Amino acid sequence: MTFLITGATGNVGSLVVERLLEHGDRPRVFVRNARKALTLYADRVDVVVGDLTEMASLEAALTGVDAFLLINTGPDIAARDAAAAKTAMKAGVERLVKLSSMDSRLPVGTGVWHARGESAIRRSGITFTFVQPAGFMSNALGWAASIKTDGVVRAPTGEGRIAFVHPEDIAAVAFEALTTRRFNQESLPITGPRALSYSDMVATIGRAVGRSLEFHSISEEKARQSLLGNGDPEAVVDAHTSIWRAIREGRLATVTDNVERAVGRPAIGFDRWVEQNAGAFR
Repeated sequence: MTFLITGATGNVGSLVVERLLEHGDRPRVFVRNARKALTLYADRVDVVVGDLTEMASLEAALTGVDAFLLINTGPDIAARDAAAAKTAMKAGVERLVKLSSMDSRLPVGTGVWHARGESAIRRSGITFTFVQPAGFMSNALGWAASIKTDGVVRAPTGEGRIAFVHPEDIAAVAFEALTTRRFNQESLPITGPRALSYSDMVATIGRAVGRSLEFHSISEEKARQSLLGNGDPEAVVDAHTSIWRAIREGRLATVTDNVERAVGRPAIGFDRWVEQNAGAFR
């Protein structure tokens, strides 16, 4: 089979590419920056340069492709998902695997954008799988600066819990959906093994780095103004605020067994992710 991977130099897409290479496949990668892709993969992949806002480039990339991993971000997800699904159908692609979000099931935050994208893909008629991770464990890397400077993480999540999922598990499930028919026409919400509060996660990082760290729950407005001050677009700030609120209210504490169902082993815990990334917090 021929596989096309978008977002192939990113956090999850690169892990899916590596799995395909280990499996003996030669994937096709759809990227904006050919040099970056060649640095990562050398001559082990076929590189197509393009952008999801330019359907002509995607149409060329999809020629002869059997399965397609669609990784898409930002407020325009729905429009790009719709165009990508239509283009894939026209090219005769057998199935489309979309990296979505578990937030789409409520929907809250960026999940609102993903929910609209999922609806557009369903309407296209293409065979699909929606891989719907909870927050990425790697999002915790955003805490590194404040941990290093003053040993504190600040967020408006209170003692609400969320079962962050390891990027390796996201990639493993996406790989199964891409290379088999087991999950055709399914939505797969995936999580880590336990729902944890930010306080729990900060304490885990503290133990790993040998420091006493603190979590401070701040007001939603203070967190919002901080993001706006960093120059984040208002739509993105609104999405983050919505997610924090859902965590605080206990609406994102769901734990599923879909990682184990897909890959035959339990989901990787947050403590393991911290072990692997402790250097980022020292």
